[in-house]
Parts: sequence; C-alpha cells; structure tokens
Amino acid sequence: MTTPVDEAYRRCEEITKTEARNFSYGIRLLPAPKRQAMSALYAMARRIDDIGDGDAPPAEKLGALAGVRKQLAAVAAASDPPPGDPVLVALTDAARRYPIPMVAFDDLVEGCELDVHGAGYATFDDLVGYCRRVAGSVGRLSLGVFGTDDPVTGERLADALGVALQVTNILRDIVEDRDRMGRIYLPTEDIERFGCRPDLRGPHDAVVGLVLYESVRATEWYAEGLQLLPMLDRRSRACTAAMAGIYQRLLTRIRRDPAAVLRTRVSVPGWEKAWVAAHSLAGADA
Repeated sequence: MTTPVDEAYRRCEEITKTEARNFSYGIRLLPAPKRQAMSALYAMARRIDDIGDGDAPPAEKLGALAGVRKQLAAVAAASDPPPGDPVLVALTDAARRYPIPMVAFDDLVEGCELDVHGAGYATFDDLVGYCRRVAGSVGRLSLGVFGTDDPVTGERLADALGVALQVTNILRDIVEDRDRMGRIYLPTEDIERFGCRPDLRGPHDAVVGLVLYESVRATEWYAEGLQLLPMLDRRSRACTAAMAGIYQRLLTRIRRDPAAVLRTRVSVPGWEKAWVAAHSLAGADA
C-alpha cells in the first residue's frame, strides 16, 4: 500500500528527473532509500533556485526565500510537515533517516539572496565563496546521505567539488545569465585583466581567453574535489563519479572550444551521460 511519504518521494524523484537531468544520471545509481533522500534534497534545492531565478520582483523573491527558511527550520526541528507539500514531507522523512546537515540549506538560500540583490564578485576568492553557498552546500547535504568515516575531510572535499561544478555551470551559462538575468559572475579583476568589457560583450578574443582561463581553474577544483570518491561506499561513489564525470565532460568541451559558450548552450548528449553513469558504476568496483 502506498503511503503519503511514498507518494511524496515519488514526486521528488519526478522533479529531479525532469529538472536536474545531469544529476539524475548519478542519483539513479543509488539504492532506493538513498535515491529517495537525494531526490528530496534536490527537489528542495530546485525550489530555492526557482525562486531566485524567477520573474517576480526582488522584494517578492526575498519574501519567498524567507518563507523557505522558516520551512527548513521546521524540518530541522523535526516538526510535522504540511501534508499538501510533497517536497517538505519527503525532506522531513529523509532528515529523520539520515544525518543531513540542514544548516547547509541556509547557505543555499543565502546564495540565492545574493543573486536577487545582483551581487558581483571582485576576485576569484569572492566567487568561490558564492559557489560554496549555492553548490558546495548541496555537496555537504549529499554527504549526509552518502555517509563517510571522516566527515570533516569529506565536507571539505564535497565543498570543493561543488565549486568545480558551479564554475562549470557559470561558464556554460555565461550568455544566458548576462542576457536574461543581467548577472555577471566572473571576477571583476579577471575581466579587467583580460581586457573585457564589464558586461562581457567583447572584445570577442578577450572573452574567449577569459573563459579558457577560468575553465583551467575549474579543472583544478575537480582534482581536489574528486579525492572524495575513495571515502564513499560503492553506490555513493558511483553516484558522485557519474555526476562529476558528466560535468567534467562538459568542461572539456568548453576548454576545447571556449568560444562555443558565446554561440550556443554547450551540452553533453544523453547517450554520453548514460555511458558515464554506466562506466562510473563499473569503476566503483575497482
């Protein structure tokens, strides 16, 4: 018999499969209980992201994010969730089953608030701080589901992997973020160093050089973050390797042709994502 919690998890898995396609290839490699918990995490993360990226006025967005903070505080306090909200129902159950560091959601909300305020980043260290909030936080949340014998080191490495993934996202979405959202994430000092315009609308060769430069930096963050893999159990290792592997392949495409991000949205085809996931599962046994 299907329970309300089962139905809530099913809805979260649908959200993850539809809205987080790259991550879903890795999440599906987990055993059912961890797969459900991870889907609940990503469904909530998607809710927060959608508020920050939506079309509502800034004051309305900030009010909605404040509301989410209250919902998350209730989850952390183990309060009973409202029955009509499947994401909160599933997340509450997951938080009761696993040592999920709910405080990391506060970092994610704070990162979205920075987006709403139109924050820019003077240095790469400043950008790393933002990436830790919006992506490293998800890595730390995920580690609560995966488990590790060394949580202190594990959280640091999960955080680093999140930075690598987010910088990859920023490079892929550089035109969309600029044109649709009016956001420039790349550091001001690097933009000036390469002789780019502040809005990254030229000169073309200068922007291409900047993209290549930042892609090399992202590669270094992957090298650090992927040291997390040996600290995880087989299925969690496969899940993480698949998610990171897909983004690494995306970054490789950008490094080979950095001008491509100025022409189109660079992506990894579905067949290749499936191959990375299968290879990650097989490699987890090595």
